[in-house]
Amino acid sequence: MDKRFWVCGLVMSVAALLLGFVIHGLLLAPDYAALGPMFRSDDDGRHYAHWMVLAHVLIGFAMTWIYAQGFSEGRASLLQGLRFGVAMALFSTIPGYLIYYAVQPLPGGLVARQLVLGTIATVLLGLLVAWLQPRRKVLRELP
Repeated sequence: MDKRFWVCGLVMSVAALLLGFVIHGLLLAPDYAALGPMFRSDDDGRHYAHWMVLAHVLIGFAMTWIYAQGFSEGRASLLQGLRFGVAMALFSTIPGYLIYYAVQPLPGGLVARQLVLGTIATVLLGLLVAWLQPRRKVLRELP
C-alpha cells in the first residue's frame, strides 16, 4: 500500500462521512426525529460521534482496498466505478437496511428512502474511487 492508497482512502472516508451527514443528518433527520426515543437524541449522539467517524473511515479505506484489488487497466473508469458502487450497495447498503427493517419497527416509507439514498451514496462512492484509481500509476513522467 503506497501513499496514493492512503490518500485515496482518506478522501473516500471524508466523502462517505459527508454523504452520510447529508442523508441522515439533513434529509432524513425529520423522519428520525418523528420516531422519538427509538434513536439517540442529538445530545446523547454527540457522545458516540467517534464511532461514526471510525465507521466512515472503515468504509472509505475498505472500499479503496477492495476496488484496488479488482481494478482493470484499459477499462473505462466510469463503468468500473458504477459496477463497483452497485456491487457494494447490493452487498452492504441494501441488505443492511432490510435487516434493520426486519428487526426494528421502522416505517416502510423511511426504509424506502434509506434504501434509495443509501444506494445512491454508495454508487457515488464507487464512482469516486474509480476516478481516484488507488492503483493508478503516475499519469505522466515529468521531464
